[in-house]
Amino acid sequence: MFRGFSWKNLDYWLLGAVLVAIIFGVMMINSAVAGNEEIALSVNRQITYGFVGLGALLLVAAIDYHYWDALRWLTYGITMVLLIFLFMSARAVFGAARWFQIGQIFIQPTELAKIVVILLLARYFEHTQDRPHGLRWIAESFFWVISLAIWILLQPNLSNVIVLMVIWISLLWLSGLDWKYLVAFAIGGVILAIVAFPFLQPYQQQRVINFLFPDPNARHGATYNVLQALIAIGSGGLAGKGYAQGTQTQLRFLKVRHTDFIFSATAEEFGLIGSLFIIMLLGFIIYRCLRVARRAPDLMGMLIAWGIAILIFFQGAVNIGVNLNIIPVAGLPLPFISYGGSGLVSLMLGIGLVESVAIRSARG
Repeated sequence: MFRGFSWKNLDYWLLGAVLVAIIFGVMMINSAVAGNEEIALSVNRQITYGFVGLGALLLVAAIDYHYWDALRWLTYGITMVLLIFLFMSARAVFGAARWFQIGQIFIQPTELAKIVVILLLARYFEHTQDRPHGLRWIAESFFWVISLAIWILLQPNLSNVIVLMVIWISLLWLSGLDWKYLVAFAIGGVILAIVAFPFLQPYQQQRVINFLFPDPNARHGATYNVLQALIAIGSGGLAGKGYAQGTQTQLRFLKVRHTDFIFSATAEEFGLIGSLFIIMLLGFIIYRCLRVARRAPDLMGMLIAWGIAILIFFQGAVNIGVNLNIIPVAGLPLPFISYGGSGLVSLMLGIGLVESVAIRSARG
């Protein structure tokens, strides 16, 4: 289990960058609370999640990532059971049942599913790297994704299903997918989006319509949130209004400011400088993951590191894109910054896997 374990090969730059992002996130959550008693406990909870995540990160880093190959059916089965049980029993929030609530703690199995899918795909592509990369190879890899994604889609949670599809196609391409299939996926994706639109949930359709035809006089809903986010970003200027001094944030015009729109709260209080700081910090974390991927001793290790990098990049890009109103509202958190225990702990589990690859890198 602990084969090849040596702390000297830990990527301390990666670990340090993740800790800086979490600390900055806690600081911004504290500002975003803005005296609201309903979310006042978010700060202490995020600190607790951070410590739990750090412990999980170090434990997973110490374990040889190949060990998870032997546990693939167990991790897959547990994730499947959690998703099915969530679908059957969870209470809908904002039109979707996505969390278990245990006391004051919300658990979102979908976040864990992303890490499990990366592990399953990395293992599958390594074990089949010498097989023909045809339709059967593609279909078998798709099974690992769709068998979990279908339960996420039924919540309904389309945005996270898209995240899983992006991870799958990216790892397929890195494993040797022929260009003709990649082009076919792109064309098929566009056709599927058009055909599937009438079958989306009403709130999902409304998000797209609000993006294409926004109502500037909206006083609630996604359009209102995006307009307030743009006001917050624009009013921040170069250096911002100062910590806990942003009017859109502190006067609570900006909704879900500690989760989906924490980037806008940062831009208002720290300006363009603060916005670039977040982007550069996430970019550095992604770079260190890709560096580990390049030095990985085998294909499985490379794909694990690539998968986590893709996950952080895509979720970060979508979240920032929503805040800037260049894509429809998607409900994906800003990695390591937004409030959310399941998301934070799952991402730190992912970083732990990357560190496990780094520790066992043949090059040290």
